[in-house]
Amino acid sequence: MTENFQFTLKKTDAGARLGEISMPRGEIRTPAFMPVGTVGTVKAMYLDQVRDTGADIILGNTYHLMLRPTAERVARLGGLHKLIRWEHPILTDSGGFQVMSLSGLRKLDEQGVTFKSHVDGSLHHMSPERSIEIQGLLGSDIQMQLDECVALPAEPKEIERAMEMSLRWAERCRVAFGEQPGKAMFGIVQGGDIPALRIRSAEALSQLDLKGYAVGGLAVGEPQDVMLRMLETTLPVLPGEKPRYLMGVGTPDDILKSVARGIDMFDCVMPTRSGRHGLAFTRRGKVNIRNARHAEDMRPLDEQSNCPASRDYSRAYLHHLVRANEALGGMLLSWHNLAYYQELMQGIRKAIAEGRFADFMAETMEEWARGDLDPV
Repeated sequence: MTENFQFTLKKTDAGARLGEISMPRGEIRTPAFMPVGTVGTVKAMYLDQVRDTGADIILGNTYHLMLRPTAERVARLGGLHKLIRWEHPILTDSGGFQVMSLSGLRKLDEQGVTFKSHVDGSLHHMSPERSIEIQGLLGSDIQMQLDECVALPAEPKEIERAMEMSLRWAERCRVAFGEQPGKAMFGIVQGGDIPALRIRSAEALSQLDLKGYAVGGLAVGEPQDVMLRMLETTLPVLPGEKPRYLMGVGTPDDILKSVARGIDMFDCVMPTRSGRHGLAFTRRGKVNIRNARHAEDMRPLDEQSNCPASRDYSRAYLHHLVRANEALGGMLLSWHNLAYYQELMQGIRKAIAEGRFADFMAETMEEWARGDLDPV
């Protein structure tokens, strides 16, 4: 551990990067997948289990925690780490995604965003300064700038307007963040699916000399090939010695292809959300445990896994739990999915260290393409 935020790039393998973020609450091995704990909980999981899967860091969400239990209450209770019993790093999303996802419940202007609470209808104003204040009250280790995220497809003028406002907000967030030893604020590159805007955003943010940089506004409706092209456009413009975070991504396939282009950090609700709906990600691709073929299959999802949910419970039992709408089904599948994602990240890091990431990627995708085990 270290008293300061520090990113060390240990090795590169073509575009893929192996590194480590050191900060007072621990190390984050990169490439890293960060489970999403929106309101102080990774849904259907004990945080001890989340840690045991191999997670070095989790996420919280500024907008949702602002509403309940409120940032001020979290601060009075000793901060988010103490409240939820997670001693390791936490990254907080600034609320920018909710600017898009809750577009029917908010008003936007230069000063910030006024949200109508989806909980009780009360009004809340979030400026860039207030977003940083809330993240400070929560005690998060990596704080994100407030930005405006635009769903794609969108008109070029709308994408440019949002990108320019996000840049102005980034400067305000940097001033509000100030100097916080051991912590970091990341900027967020916007620009939709327009290469010139992505480049302008990345160049301007780089001038702010922040601790890290995120690529936002992707995986919001555009095809995967568009997302990958935007990464190929954006990443060469960002400082190579700083961590790069692709927000809200994604599937295992998205992760592999984005690592190949130089991304260091990921987050997504997909493993837990899919698990709660009966979908498992495995080394042999996706498995819909609701399908009748699993009803009398006593084999586990993955006998090679170190995760008890993957190794010790039969598909027949998981099928029964999901079809019966028992909470345990979603819990076990979420546990399995998070473990698979972390096993994938561990494999990625090992392959980069050995200089064989391209082979690992090809082998992994070939295994997915083989499909699930034959029915019993």
